Amino acid sequence: MSATPSRLRHHLPSGPFIAGLAIIVVLLIAAFVWFGAYNIAADSPHTRPVFGLLESLRDRSITVHARGIKPPADLETPEHVSAGAGLYVEMCQGCHLGPGVEKTEISQGLYPQAPELAKSTDLTPAQQFWVIKHGVKLSAMPAWGKTHPDPLIWDMVAFIQKLPAMSVEQYKATIASAPEDHDEMMKDMPMMKGMPASNDDHAKGAAHAHHDN
Repeated sequence: MSATPSRLRHHLPSGPFIAGLAIIVVLLIAAFVWFGAYNIAADSPHTRPVFGLLESLRDRSITVHARGIKPPADLETPEHVSAGAGLYVEMCQGCHLGPGVEKTEISQGLYPQAPELAKSTDLTPAQQFWVIKHGVKLSAMPAWGKTHPDPLIWDMVAFIQKLPAMSVEQYKATIASAPEDHDEMMKDMPMMKGMPASNDDHAKGAAHAHHDN
């Protein structure tokens, strides 16, 4: 026969027991943090459960926050790929490398390791735009949107999308074709003239306007 409701109540934890257990858990967590039990050093990898949790957290965050971002229709044009190549060399190559580029000191010291974008990327253009603009916590990925307007970030996305298919020679040629006037381009953009920086919604329209000029 099944237990009666009164008998079940005798087996359930009481309120004071649950409260006491919660206090113990909080104190254990506080002690774990206070005494530095977890080694945060970049040369000491996370445990598998921690690394898996952080990866899942990162991937889901990028997927959700990048929803609704629409790439410019002319993203794949040679002009934007070439412009993105110059920006990539200045801002990304040191960590993410490129075809024929040897590992740098900074790329070897990063943890987690920055992905080698020339090998492959599983992010959509919208997701790449969001990552470049906003950066990623608990990694060395900076938020380039603090210093670069959306159109230039889309140029970087255009180049990164082409990167995995490039040979060493194509990579060098594309880099060589990059414009050298990014500073002048930025000075001419509204956000560089004291106007508010654009948000992700602006990326859907303003990037088109800049690219069409």
